[in-house]
Amino acid sequence: MSTLTWRPDILDGYEAADLGAPAVAPSGKADGPLTRTLIRRAATPERPRAVAVIVHGYNDYFFATHLSDELAAAGCVVYAVDMRRAGRSLQPGNQPHHIAHIDELGDDIADATAAARDDALARGLGDLAVVVHAHSTGALAAAVWASDRPDPALAALVLDGPFFGLALTAPRRALMRAMPTVARFTPGTVMDPARSPYTAGLLQRGWVFDVAWKSPEGVGATAGWLAATRAAQSRAAAGLHIRVPVLLASSDSTGPDRLDNPLHASQDTVVDVAATARVATLLGDRVQPVVIEGAIHDLALSAEGPRTRYFDALRAFLGSVL
Repeated sequence: MSTLTWRPDILDGYEAADLGAPAVAPSGKADGPLTRTLIRRAATPERPRAVAVIVHGYNDYFFATHLSDELAAAGCVVYAVDMRRAGRSLQPGNQPHHIAHIDELGDDIADATAAARDDALARGLGDLAVVVHAHSTGALAAAVWASDRPDPALAALVLDGPFFGLALTAPRRALMRAMPTVARFTPGTVMDPARSPYTAGLLQRGWVFDVAWKSPEGVGATAGWLAATRAAQSRAAAGLHIRVPVLLASSDSTGPDRLDNPLHASQDTVVDVAATARVATLLGDRVQPVVIEGAIHDLALSAEGPRTRYFDALRAFLGSVL
């Protein structure tokens, strides 16, 4: 039964609760206390069909209430998690988003889904199955988690712009090959300034979020994070075994992450969608790829047309699996 202490969230109509520190934090870096934050949409569907947990990506946190509204309209009791060193969970001294292994994020997803189910039961909404909607690095972590640690309560997985690969230049490929060695000795060293024209473009197009938690200047990527995500990408490329239905959503094209890119607002400027297509067939036997023309990296933050097409696909998918 839920023992969480809820408080008003920074978003109207939402509440937040601390999940506390993870049981194990193999980050290899002492950078202040760790916690995770569960967020819930106060309003619930009249006839709940599932619990939905929204999982953010890198340089990110939960703010997309319009996505939450879509999930609620599909019959979901909606929760979100701000994972360790991110958003509401960022503590003094933390290196934002630093990890040393993808399982650290998997632990945060597992703890959030378990707490969300318990809380929904405590609210009298029933013993509900779980849908995880995960974006970018969160989607990479969710895919590995769902494969390695199958949860009987998990009914479906939605991967929005998953971080399965980058279109790398030769120098950056060399840098990535060196990351396991660097991370073994200095996992907390910032190796890549990771500036984010992608995030600056979101602000220009009118999306509203806290730039302290989702910064247009980006978040410096540590050797640990780079090695961990690269290893997880290799895992996915070698094949996973996700047993539940998966909606794998991506843009139709990849382009440079520069504000002078004329297609900056209508293509994925963060991940390589060709890598997403290659991995799609390797995740499991129940994967439904959907390619949305004109979408950006976070399909839920695309322009109105592609965003509507993505939400149509999301509703259809949830209708088929719940």
